[in-house]
Amino acid sequence: MTAPLDLPDSAIEAGPETVLEGAESNVIRGRSLGQIAWMRLRRDRVAMAGGIVILLLILGAIFAPLLVSWFGHPPAEWHREKIDPAIQAPIGTFGGMSWDFLLGVEPTTGRDLFSRILYGSRVSLLIAFFATLLCVLLGTVLGMIAGFFGGWVDTIISRLMDIFLAFPLLVFALALAGVIPDKAFGMSGDTLRISLLVFIIGFFNWPYIGRIIRGQTLSLREREFVDAARSLGARNHVILFKEILPNLLAPILVYSTLLIPSNILFEAALSFLGVGVRPPTPTWGGMLAEAVHNYDVAPNFMLFPGLAIFVTVLAFNLLGDGLRDAFDPKAR
Repeated sequence: MTAPLDLPDSAIEAGPETVLEGAESNVIRGRSLGQIAWMRLRRDRVAMAGGIVILLLILGAIFAPLLVSWFGHPPAEWHREKIDPAIQAPIGTFGGMSWDFLLGVEPTTGRDLFSRILYGSRVSLLIAFFATLLCVLLGTVLGMIAGFFGGWVDTIISRLMDIFLAFPLLVFALALAGVIPDKAFGMSGDTLRISLLVFIIGFFNWPYIGRIIRGQTLSLREREFVDAARSLGARNHVILFKEILPNLLAPILVYSTLLIPSNILFEAALSFLGVGVRPPTPTWGGMLAEAVHNYDVAPNFMLFPGLAIFVTVLAFNLLGDGLRDAFDPKAR
């Protein structure tokens, strides 16, 4: 016998439609992996703070002309009246900081330090983002091919990775950037220098993410959903890009966020050594190189560009750590 169903008097009086509506409101809805990761990420206040800083940096780089028109002066505009002619140092305290020059002025030239840092963020972030995009594309495609097909294909790509990892990247970048003329490949000026840096940084850094993707693909190709796709007659390229690639989005996203700050540092190092984007276009590394000769009379000239690099790299690293914990909480 079946036990009678006990219902409250209010439910009996309300009728079956009300009971069904109440049952529908209590349905438990499933969450996707992306939603679960976002919930974990929102609880990580440090990672969210890093994301907010990154968002502000990107907005500042995009709207740099508008912000400079409100709070500063054109980055290439000289203000010799702000410079002491005797010692070539900014007039006033803290490097000439005032309401007109929020971060002071450069020694010798009197250019607005605030606007140059803001415009310098455009160059640094542009190179870092596009170099990371190139690096991720090459590393993902070659890593997936090596891990999925194996055999001689895996051997060739793996040895190619070893060669690139053993390559003296900084020395090669210095040599290549130094010998390229001012006009080449139909480009000139800043466009040529930025494209060259994107190619050098992105093309020679792909083996790092390539090895990670290869290892993940080796594991995924033995999973049941891949066998099911094969049994249904799916071709290799369909399995690679429809079955395996969606399961690699999490490590790709995490590693990309951790790769961007290293590319920012590499671009700053090249500009500091004089083979990056050339003056008068402002870059953080180039400003640090110029500040070496004037740090004793204007320490803020070295402080603020260095602080901009430090805050940017720290924000990306904090966000990358938060994304890694959100997508893979067992890795903590």
